Amino acid sequence: MKAIHIIIASALITATALKAVPALADPVADDVAVSFVRTADLDLNSPVGQRQLDRRLVTAAREVCGSVSSADLEGRNAVRSCVDTALAKARSDGAQMASAQRDIIAVTAAR
Repeated sequence: MKAIHIIIASALITATALKAVPALADPVADDVAVSFVRTADLDLNSPVGQRQLDRRLVTAAREVCGSVSSADLEGRNAVRSCVDTALAKARSDGAQMASAQRDIIAVTAAR
């Protein structure tokens, strides 16, 4: 009888431990929006090409971050923060891209 209790207790402990593993994992964004900015047609070594790239990045960041009603101040601040974060990352990727000669920059934002 004791052996059965030990087996049941072991099974419960194992099941509990296995169920807890996903909770210990790093959080993952449920919804990530992505917009791809093509750059093959731009001369990134020229000021004109860099301005065109920046306009495309701003447009893509606004697209992935979405929009809210102008009456929703908290929502507008969240969108502005999202755009700023997405742009900072995309601009960093763009600077790296200029030296690597890639043709696409991914602009991402967690929603």
